[in-house]
Amino acid sequence: MTSSKWKAALIKRLLNIQAPLPFHLRVLSVFLSLCSYPIFAQQPELGTETLDILQVDSFYFKDHNKNGSLDIYEDWRLSPEQRAEHLVSLMTIEEKAGAMLHGTLPLDQSENSAGLNYDLLLAEGLIQDRNINHLVTRLTGNPRQIAEENNRIQILAESSRLGIPVTVSTDPRHHFQFTEGASVANTGFSQWPETLGFAALRDPDLVKRFADIARQEYRAVGIHMGLSPQADLSTEPRWSRINGTFGEDATLAKTLVQAYVEGFQNGSAGIHEESVSLVVKHWTGYGAAAEGFDSHNYYGRYAIFPGDNFDYHAIPFEGAFNANVAGVMPTYSILKDLTIQGAVTEQVGVGFNRFILTNLLKNQYGFKGVILSDWGITKDCFEACISGKDAEGIQGFHNFSSAWGVINLTMEERFAKGIDAGIDQFGGVEDTQVLASTINKGMVNQESIDNSVRHILTQKLSLGLFEKPLVNIEKAASLVGNQDFSQQSEEVQSRSLVLLENTNNLLPLTDTGTALYLHGIDAAIAQTYGFKIVDDPEKADIAIIRASAPYQILHPDYVFGRMQHEGDLSFKDGNTEYEQIKKISAIVPTIVTVYLDRPAILTNIIDKADAILGNFGISDAALMDVIVGNIAPQGKLPFELPANMERVREQQADVPFDTADELFSFGFGLEYEAQ
Repeated sequence: MTSSKWKAALIKRLLNIQAPLPFHLRVLSVFLSLCSYPIFAQQPELGTETLDILQVDSFYFKDHNKNGSLDIYEDWRLSPEQRAEHLVSLMTIEEKAGAMLHGTLPLDQSENSAGLNYDLLLAEGLIQDRNINHLVTRLTGNPRQIAEENNRIQILAESSRLGIPVTVSTDPRHHFQFTEGASVANTGFSQWPETLGFAALRDPDLVKRFADIARQEYRAVGIHMGLSPQADLSTEPRWSRINGTFGEDATLAKTLVQAYVEGFQNGSAGIHEESVSLVVKHWTGYGAAAEGFDSHNYYGRYAIFPGDNFDYHAIPFEGAFNANVAGVMPTYSILKDLTIQGAVTEQVGVGFNRFILTNLLKNQYGFKGVILSDWGITKDCFEACISGKDAEGIQGFHNFSSAWGVINLTMEERFAKGIDAGIDQFGGVEDTQVLASTINKGMVNQESIDNSVRHILTQKLSLGLFEKPLVNIEKAASLVGNQDFSQQSEEVQSRSLVLLENTNNLLPLTDTGTALYLHGIDAAIAQTYGFKIVDDPEKADIAIIRASAPYQILHPDYVFGRMQHEGDLSFKDGNTEYEQIKKISAIVPTIVTVYLDRPAILTNIIDKADAILGNFGISDAALMDVIVGNIAPQGKLPFELPANMERVREQQADVPFDTADELFSFGFGLEYEAQ
């Protein structure tokens, strides 16, 4: 705004303000309102390797489209909404289609890279040829490597026609367990317990502190979006994705989900330059999985509601909505024969279900953000997708699909049905030409396309990526996983332990001269606490054993079936860890810690172990801190622990706290004082 225009605006505002305000207050009021005018804008830091910098008045701007002049979408003084509106008007159908796809950054699979680098040639094809500018990263290198690689991706994006930066997303990286396609191995980030551990501590301020630290670490390495949290409920104890939830209590989960979003998005007013935008998942009812089988798989495609408890599963999402979460991801599941408002909902995956996405999520709950589908819902589902194998062999990621209920549609028809249902962006697919063809053929409403792209770009602009997509490599190396963050995360690992049994107050171990026999624990770490480590339980005073909740691999032909924990939850004869517990506990007093990624049945353990600690991801050092009493265990169970599999089979998948004669109730946890 020129000086003369600014003066005219000031006079106009003064004339329009009515008495009885004193004149000096009217001037102050006008001044404050005009502070939003461009003349008062503060020059942001600009980051670019290849783009020209334009000077307009006393300000500097990046020339994203390389035309030598300042376009509206390049003007950081304007609102993200104004800039997005203009950018959409410049885009071709193919560019709009690319913006509506959320692909995967390709890893360099050469021998020298081992997946620690991107394949830049393939990435260039995605960004420049297919116009895709939302991409999930699965890099597992150290923070410096990840930052360097993400900068290379942003430099590639600068050379696209409109210079749209890439929003880099990730599955959770700050926890212990990972399943490819659902989370990422932790390499260098501060390492916290699973979200179940936070549910065990029931402290929203702690969740917000964790999320704020994770936010800083993500942004430092050039990650801008988190495909989390899981607001799903663990009402079916056999379900294979319980470890990513906040347990089975909807009210507790709602509180912790809200804190998680507020920490990652840096407040509750919506995303901005310091945020990591979040996609809460999986709307809704995902945890009510039939027999606990996960709906990544054809055999697990149904969520069931025998207890008529669908509404309960929506409660945790309200916490995310209260915090203005940026995105929602629908579940893969078909909500089997679910009756809502007097009608059976359409028997398709929720990504294609207009009632669940538009009538319920958008209209009833008022969600205004971006709806991002889960991965692969528009892909063709052939024989390997259905049965787990075909003539070429067992299912892999290359022939994965989750097009439940719409297998017989064409890919174009699936895109059209998803968009009509309410999807803004499709995850895990990179078929720009197919989506563009769907749009060009008039199979979808053009206004819906423009609205979706505008919402997507508004969020990208709000994150500040058009001004500063590149990150400081040295800052990434020094900040991520630093000593302070790591100390905090290890303390939370310790505190989240649930003390389930402590016969004769065996814990804590205060005699550091005790001889220990260890199974699954690093002897070198235990020795630092002053203990003598022996190689035979006959020579030990006490044994410490690590174990995991039992599971079966029931569907090894399916790509996710090979990785997910399914089936029986009980320790029984033949289980390798149970055999060790039986053998060792018969010789020496024994402490057992069990990793509870699912609610293990401990009936056969409690009469053998002298102390049992449930953990949700814990290092050896954090475990030993509790065993010696440096830190007291404070966790309370975030779900019930059943007594046997018969009771598990009798409970209802959608109902919490309904396992008859449970061994340990929700909220159970013994305590002892730190020494």
